[in-house]
Amino acid sequence: MSTEPEFVAQPSAEQAEAVRDVVSRAARTDGTAPISEQAVHSLGRGGATRHFFAADADGTVTGYANVVPAQDGHPAMAEVVVDPQHRGRGLGSELVERALQEGGEGTRVWAHGDLPAARAVARKLDLIGVRELLQLRRSLTEPELPALEIPDSVHVRTYSGPEDDAELLRVNAAAFAWHPEQGRWTAADVEERRRESWFDPEGLFLAFDPSEPDRLLGFHWTKVHPSTASDPQLGEVYVVGIDPAAQGRGLGRLLTLAGLHHLRDRGLPGVLLYVEGDNTSALNTYGKLDFERFHVDVAYARQ
Repeated sequence: MSTEPEFVAQPSAEQAEAVRDVVSRAARTDGTAPISEQAVHSLGRGGATRHFFAADADGTVTGYANVVPAQDGHPAMAEVVVDPQHRGRGLGSELVERALQEGGEGTRVWAHGDLPAARAVARKLDLIGVRELLQLRRSLTEPELPALEIPDSVHVRTYSGPEDDAELLRVNAAAFAWHPEQGRWTAADVEERRRESWFDPEGLFLAFDPSEPDRLLGFHWTKVHPSTASDPQLGEVYVVGIDPAAQGRGLGRLLTLAGLHHLRDRGLPGVLLYVEGDNTSALNTYGKLDFERFHVDVAYARQ
């Protein structure tokens, strides 16, 4: 490898593993994951994602940039990580600049946790925050969760296997048509998550109308994070998706509560979730369930 950020169409197994190691070291140092789960998954499969690697003279990976091209009216999205041992040398700015050039006009670069170093790079490159993703948290012990009351007009069950995937993807695409990452999920995305160590079919809740038992109304996919040096084992409201045609039936709150009760019954002390900073409807729902702001991810772009 050269010392300049180098593009590769598909990372080798060695490159992918090196990036995962850098991501792990950065997460331990920063207290937050430097790139998203989606970006990590993209290392192991083909597709339109662009990958850029920076390395020192002996070929050791020191930094990485991930660029998802613009698609369906959504701007290109980029994520960058620099090995903590190689920070303070301008590598982060170099990778961000390369990602902005690759993505073209309107490209947005995520700063997970919006840490001081990320804000410094943004100032240096004359970038402004254009999107916020909030992490909210709630204790699962206090205050007590509201009771889960499922009306006769809704049937809730858990995931039964790949035969549920077509409806899951249909609702996901409809619910998140506005979302530049979530709305692009494919069958491969669901399959990859089924292979993850955290996957639990009993933690994926599906809601149906009893009169149309094969048509999904909405879902809540939960997740459990292992304990870290800074956090105990935590649950996550991973994805809540409601078919737009089923809006107004209280399904968001119902499915969220079903997942929260499940996570509490597993003995987890708390739960987190991510929500767009301008999603007032979701923020209202989660606020009424006693979620509070914990930290923020910011997407930066050229002014």
